[in-house]
Amino acid sequence: MKLDILAFGSHPDDVELGCGATIAKEIASGKKVGIVDLTRGELGTRGTAEIRDKEAAASARILGAVVRENMEFADGFFVNDKDHQLEIIKMIRKYRPEIVLCNAVDDRHIDHGKGSKLVSDACFLSGLRKIDTKFDGDDEWQDAWRPKHVYHYIQWKNLKPDFVVDVSGFIDTKIAAIEAYASQFFDPESDEPQTPISSSNFFDSVNYRARDLGRLIGVEHAEGFTVERYLAVNSLSDLV
Repeated sequence: MKLDILAFGSHPDDVELGCGATIAKEIASGKKVGIVDLTRGELGTRGTAEIRDKEAAASARILGAVVRENMEFADGFFVNDKDHQLEIIKMIRKYRPEIVLCNAVDDRHIDHGKGSKLVSDACFLSGLRKIDTKFDGDDEWQDAWRPKHVYHYIQWKNLKPDFVVDVSGFIDTKIAAIEAYASQFFDPESDEPQTPISSSNFFDSVNYRARDLGRLIGVEHAEGFTVERYLAVNSLSDLV
């Protein structure tokens, strides 16, 4: 299956929180979008990896993603080395996306920055034809593939975006996808330990960040992204 967009997250819920509305908008326009989680979030304070598996699947259905896979890397302890890069390369070559979305380049959780760099490096390496890979259980060698664009969504830290996407009309889908992770976020009835993301303030911040970015470009809601290389347009009229 060839995808238009492949979104990576170090943990289940990273993609939804960082770019859920953008994904929903792209899917509504007919794009094929997949999600790959690097870990099962097994070190999370609340819930369990098994619960997160179910929540991730439910969230993917809400967004309309055509596929969601989990790399089952070690939460908190995966590294950006050859073995991990090769596994990501296999996934990129399997789905051959034009665009890859990945974690924030710098963030509160150490896995976010690590995951960002790991996926970005793998996107480059995936285009080198002398790196040989076979997808698990497949006898055929994979063809080299390099995504045209790699964009990093914004997470905990208020990083300055290089561009923003108008997601007006899709914030409700994003919120519903996040709410699928009932074990992780605000629940006044929960007796599990409180975490930085389980407060009502954090959940509210998802909406008001999107509203604030939208305000800055004159729309209702927006999501921001950073890039590693210059964005190019054919003419000034391409700018909204």
